[in-house]
Amino acid sequence: MAGTVLVTGGTGYIAGELIKQLLGRGWTVHTTVRNKAKSAEALRQRFGNPPADRFRVFEAELMSDDGWAEANAGCTHVAHVASPLSLAPPKDENELIVPAREGTLRALRFAKAAGVKRFVQTSSMAAIAYGRSDKEYTVDESNWTNVDHPDAYPYVKSKTIAERAARDWIAENGEGMEFVSVNPSMVLGPVDSADFSASVEVVKQLLGGSVPMAPDLGFAVVDTRDVADLHVKCLEEPGLAGERFIAAGRFLKMIEVGQILRDALPASQTRKIPTRVMPNWMVNLLSLFNPGVRSIKGELGKTRHANASHALSRLGWNTRPEEESIVDCARSLIEHGVVKV
Repeated sequence: MAGTVLVTGGTGYIAGELIKQLLGRGWTVHTTVRNKAKSAEALRQRFGNPPADRFRVFEAELMSDDGWAEANAGCTHVAHVASPLSLAPPKDENELIVPAREGTLRALRFAKAAGVKRFVQTSSMAAIAYGRSDKEYTVDESNWTNVDHPDAYPYVKSKTIAERAARDWIAENGEGMEFVSVNPSMVLGPVDSADFSASVEVVKQLLGGSVPMAPDLGFAVVDTRDVADLHVKCLEEPGLAGERFIAAGRFLKMIEVGQILRDALPASQTRKIPTRVMPNWMVNLLSLFNPGVRSIKGELGKTRHANASHALSRLGWNTRPEEESIVDCARSLIEHGVVKV
């Protein structure tokens, strides 16, 4: 059942893979970018120069109404993937929170006005798994992050607030339009160019030697190709109104990711990967001088398992082995010259 779908944030990591899969399944795809003159031709080439009536690029931003009506025109479905993400912690958390929330509400309003039947939001495990003091625990789709907890840093807050705002808006205004959210964990896998996602930064840092020892941090891993596949299922499968799906695999500490890379890649490419865990006292010391380190201090020693069985039982979805995602990510970063080894 291929219709016309708007995928927001077409230059993004997940969105790019999603567009590729949708075009392959016969969908007509509209996408938004912040700068059409800069991005449109590169996107068309990336997707094999699809016919103009199958793939259209529109200029639209999260904080402006301009372009959204045109992008939604004729669409039956929307996958709202665009969201602000910053490598460095913002000076003000609202630099992330406000565009995430307002951009989502703007996308919903214009989708409803255009007669869109289903809206899939790319949320995050950040909206589910944070705001708890436990050192180890397991979450599922029934859980919500407590944004008032000290470990809820700005990105975590932005994703939680944006998804809650979307669900509240749908409850009040969304009659006739189905809403589904996809909540990925740490998204890895191959990158298509040197313009890569912040989510693969951990693999880049391990390979490049910018972390001489691995902090006691971790994350559940999921492959970008599988995250896109789950979005496709959420667009196509009937009867999903109100659903929420975790997209996540096994939880891995940074030191384990490093070991996976050393096991799979030539020694010449892994010589900079740390082999020791950084003591917590050293991380705390670094946090005095480094805002980025300071923002993740609350992560030290935590293990957040994700129960993604709902996506498997309801949609037959699963993610590929974490080792494949990590190694494919590393090889593509080396191939594109992002990491010099």
